[in-house]
Amino acid sequence: MPAQTAAAPSAGVSPASAQAPASAQALASAIYHRLQAAYGAPTWRPHYAPMDELALTFLSQNTSDLNSGRAFGALKARYPTWPAVLDAPVEEVAETIRSGGLARQKAPRIQAALQRILAERGEFRIDFLADLPVDEGLRWLTSFVGIGPKTASIVLLFCFDKPAFPVDTHVARVSRRVGIAGPKDSEQKIKGIWEAVTPAAWYYLLHLNLIRHGREVCHARAPQCGTCVLNDVCRYVDKT
Repeated sequence: MPAQTAAAPSAGVSPASAQAPASAQALASAIYHRLQAAYGAPTWRPHYAPMDELALTFLSQNTSDLNSGRAFGALKARYPTWPAVLDAPVEEVAETIRSGGLARQKAPRIQAALQRILAERGEFRIDFLADLPVDEGLRWLTSFVGIGPKTASIVLLFCFDKPAFPVDTHVARVSRRVGIAGPKDSEQKIKGIWEAVTPAAWYYLLHLNLIRHGREVCHARAPQCGTCVLNDVCRYVDKT
């Protein structure tokens, strides 16, 4: 695709979200359908039980999926039940999850969340989120220290198929480069943009395929623009 001439190099992209709504929706539709053609259309399924997913949201902060997965596996192997996690010495929990990084922060946050859930719900279950409006579910989840909009959206979308669009670093990078979002838009703003220009039925597939595209093609360094299925609709000016 020829280099974009209307945007200055310092701007990076000219976001479709700043243009007419129809333009943003058309770009979003092109992205959705091209990524689906490239990577397939996974159907929704619960990835983990809700309480497991909640624990993973704490463990995933500031680390890779590989490291958080290892920490989660170690946690489940050592403590077969949530009461066992809650009753364990916090230093022991931190040692168990140290492969996930920031263990001295995450261990007390996990235990505090378990204590609060037990106090509020009378059991270690968060299935009530399935019956709450999305905004209320997000508000409840993000009231825990250590859970932000991205991980709260993951719990709602992956566990309950609720219309909440998670934006991680890969989704954010692709969104900014392709022009759905501006180059300095926050992950929270990008979440709102995608939710405004796509139907809720697309969220799960689009989220997974944007992540895969970011990992396999639209790398942070040296993106493979020449083989990218979005090349001709992409507004990124520093294409390689």
